[in-house]
Amino acid sequence: MLHNILQNKKVILASASPRRKDLLNLVGVKFLQIPADVDETILSSDHSNPRRYAKKIALKKCELIAGNNDIECIVISADTIVYQNKKILGKPKNFDEINEYLTLLSGKSHIVYTAIAVSYKNNIIVDVAKTYVTFKHLEIDEIRQYIETKEPIDKAGAYGIQGYGSQFIEKINGCYFNVMGFPVNLFLQIIQKIL
Repeated sequence: MLHNILQNKKVILASASPRRKDLLNLVGVKFLQIPADVDETILSSDHSNPRRYAKKIALKKCELIAGNNDIECIVISADTIVYQNKKILGKPKNFDEINEYLTLLSGKSHIVYTAIAVSYKNNIIVDVAKTYVTFKHLEIDEIRQYIETKEPIDKAGAYGIQGYGSQFIEKINGCYFNVMGFPVNLFLQIIQKIL
């Protein structure tokens, strides 16, 4: 159990994500939340290797916060992206991009990658979870109404599986929590390796 393994350890979540915070609370992990502000610009070369991009961003976040704290701290970071049609869909910058992303995902399957990085005593382990998600066909009005909820604004791929966006999902193959942004089982595996 994660809360037993991490008992009496100082744990830092290097993320502002409320979903990651909720999931760690759900499994009983006590932690401080210190968001890592790193450049998440997606370069044209990143689209050819989404796993590598997610790992790179998670690692940057982890190294930034670990570098400012005691090596005895466990620092956890993550990065989630949606990958469709050879294109990384990160967090949309504006409403036009939300519309573009949802139109691209409509009626098709896409991949969600979440990289988790964990730092402890000068060691860092980074790994990636992969989940396939299939959307139903979205009508223009459905996209417009979803945009009005403001839910897609801070979400990779412009949707949240745990909220209103759940209505669009026909099928999922892989870890549900990965699509939320924090694959708990992968995190447990990393913790067991690093401690």
